[in-house]
Amino acid sequence: MTKDADYPKIDVTYPETKTVDHTDDYHGTTVTDEYRWLEDDNAEDTKAWVTAENEATFGYLDKIPFRSQFADRMEELVDYPRIGAPNKVGDYYIFSKNDGLQNQSVYYYKQGDDGEEKVFIDPNSLNDEGTTSIGLLGADKANKYMAYNRSEAGSDWSTIHVRDIATNTDLDDKLQWIKFSGAAWYNDGFFYSRYPAPQEGETLKGNNLMHSVYYHKIGTEQSADKLIYEDRENPTYYNSGGTTEEEDYYILYSSPGTDGFSVYYYPLDGKNLPTGAPQLLFGGTSNKSSVVHTEGKDFWARTDIDAPNYRLIKMNLDNPEPENWVEVLPETENLLASVSTGGGQLFANYLEKATDRYYRMDFDGGNRTAIDLPGLGSAGGFSGEKDEKKLYYGFTSFTYPYTIFEYDVETGESQPFFEPALKYDPEDFVEKQVTYTSKDGTPVTMFLVHKKGLELDGNNPTYLYGYGGFNISLSPSFSAFRIPMLENGAVYAMANLRGGGEYGEKWHQGGMLKNKQNVFDDFIAAGEYLIEEGYTRREKLGIAGGSNGGLLVGAAMTQRPDLFAVAFPAVGVMDMLRYHKFTVGKGWIPEYGSSEDEDMFPILRAYSPLHNIEPGVEYPSTMVTTADHDDRVVPAHSFKYAAKLQAAHAGDNPVLIRVAVDAGHGAGKPISKTIEEQADIWSFFFYETRSPVIYGVKG
Repeated sequence: MTKDADYPKIDVTYPETKTVDHTDDYHGTTVTDEYRWLEDDNAEDTKAWVTAENEATFGYLDKIPFRSQFADRMEELVDYPRIGAPNKVGDYYIFSKNDGLQNQSVYYYKQGDDGEEKVFIDPNSLNDEGTTSIGLLGADKANKYMAYNRSEAGSDWSTIHVRDIATNTDLDDKLQWIKFSGAAWYNDGFFYSRYPAPQEGETLKGNNLMHSVYYHKIGTEQSADKLIYEDRENPTYYNSGGTTEEEDYYILYSSPGTDGFSVYYYPLDGKNLPTGAPQLLFGGTSNKSSVVHTEGKDFWARTDIDAPNYRLIKMNLDNPEPENWVEVLPETENLLASVSTGGGQLFANYLEKATDRYYRMDFDGGNRTAIDLPGLGSAGGFSGEKDEKKLYYGFTSFTYPYTIFEYDVETGESQPFFEPALKYDPEDFVEKQVTYTSKDGTPVTMFLVHKKGLELDGNNPTYLYGYGGFNISLSPSFSAFRIPMLENGAVYAMANLRGGGEYGEKWHQGGMLKNKQNVFDDFIAAGEYLIEEGYTRREKLGIAGGSNGGLLVGAAMTQRPDLFAVAFPAVGVMDMLRYHKFTVGKGWIPEYGSSEDEDMFPILRAYSPLHNIEPGVEYPSTMVTTADHDDRVVPAHSFKYAAKLQAAHAGDNPVLIRVAVDAGHGAGKPISKTIEEQADIWSFFFYETRSPVIYGVKG
């Protein structure tokens, strides 16, 4: 058995963090905010504080004996070729490929099935650090141009560029201040969405308002772009959309935030740009309806109207009232997660106990055929234009690396397009799903992954992950970064908490707004289940989550500090009273509510992680993680939380903050930075749970 002597105490000295005398009045209640100064990421004293905190954190991590071995093993595991699903663009196939340790995947293209592979866009050539990421936005109808976005250092801000496919050269077009936008091609240009340029110093934290739709004509300056749609009465709304396959409609989605939206459309005549107000398709902002396909005036849409598990309906623009809808796919007991089209067929994706099922059918719902997936896990794809003969999809599970399959539309047969080869044996591990009971009696499902033959003796380090929000479903997925943790005898647990989308809109609503505490109760109950069933014990249990999941971890560890040994709140929403004042935070009000609402204020105050840290409490060993370019959940959340936690913590176990440089909320993070961060997480986790490591301290 591993002894505490194998894990000597590592001393850590936290920087002195000043406090300020600042209070806010919320509906007659005074709330102190002694670390308000840390919200100014441009201030020299904030920068100095970040530097000092990182010195303390890395000084601690440097003393963990097996930290470098975790990094070495992950580098070995990640060093395998990976290919994305091909995208057919005229005579060309465009696809992403990573040789293994490239910081960013490279886009390649080839002409026809047997053409020579050539580099299309290599993000790694754009800077030495590998912090520039690229995303393809789609080609024009003539398959001449490809629009793509370029983001720097993990920021949500991006620029849109246009590349001539045949010559593989960029045009001069460059569109700036883009967030949450595609490129919806029409005629000799495309529709896109952007914000006004932020004021100096406000780029990464300023409140983004007036998300508006523009049209850009190829070969012109952005200043000449035509404003298509803006909503001055609702400056906080997101407004974006896409054109239909025939480019006969522009579909506009207008949303006050991350839950619910209105749907409009502009008819397109193939010659002129739309003018005036768009026509309403689905009104209100309390439901979620998405256009799947159009033929003339017939529209197919996936909707949760009168169907919390969603259904597919067909409507005609001449008689769009609900009483005239034709139900193509009625609501079932399982969530209709998505519907795609390709090869002249519909493909319906259902989520059954948080794992994917796919069915192919005609546009009237007839000739329904189940698609044989490799197993229980997560799948995605089956989309393309109506004349495509081959479609592609990916499949993965916790032990099945993400694999691309080619689907023959005529025969309905699948064959592997690319199978990755990793330096590990999936047969060493087992994945399963269990059901446990939450505080109020609600059954909750949870996935478990561990070595075969695991002894339920309570001695297994266990890493419990959750999210529970924004209608997002957590399904099985593979990560090479997770393998070292499993190899060393740990249990990986992932709970399908309320607030997520795994079981439809009722499940989502059960964990949002006034019901948010249910999410934390579900998570805490998951930890208790793992202990009761002998998977682990309190001293071996770690919890983790990012963004809304960071809020989850922050709330759980302040509500039950006695239950967890280690906590990893990543890029979390920690100040629930002020989150809506930064960048796109106001878009989360439909999910969380706002402190400006007198009814919601006490609910938010009751679980806000920042405001529930109590002095004199021994909290779990904690490593808060954030990044200096996170403009989704600004790092001020983590800064203030870590500062207050260090001041209040009564134990001698560490509570650290790790601030990544030239990184953002997570998207586009270079492989090298991911390996470094994950090695820090696993080494901290095993050290703080006093757990043996096969390439480090032996038991």
